[in-house]
Amino acid sequence: MSKISINASCPCGSGNKYKKCCRIYHKGAKAPDALTLMKARYSAYAANEYAYIIKTTHPKNPDYSTQTQTWKASILAFSNNTEFLGLEIIEFIDNPQEAFVAFTAHLSSGTLNEKSRFLKTDGKWLYTDGVLF
Repeated sequence: MSKISINASCPCGSGNKYKKCCRIYHKGAKAPDALTLMKARYSAYAANEYAYIIKTTHPKNPDYSTQTQTWKASILAFSNNTEFLGLEIIEFIDNPQEAFVAFTAHLSSGTLNEKSRFLKTDGKWLYTDGVLF
């Protein structure tokens, strides 16, 4: 069950309603680039869309797990216990098969600064890993 009304402002900060923004990716549209995927993943955490997080995580990611029930519980625990207060994009480096997004996520638990790496696999962008800064 989503934590966000479909008519609320999208958590990604676009200024658009959630239903016309990241929700379309959560419901199956393919993100056109790694930046869009990163914003949709942030919104997925904010909206409790755990399936989108699982679906868009590269198997090489350290958090990737075939134990999907355990992984789902972990994502929901984080999402349910965190307020997502804003997202700032610092840098986007777009390449055909590998891309990077540096961002600051403002959370109730503090600020997260990460440079995320994405790989294009079978025509889809997937979150691979990230470095905190």
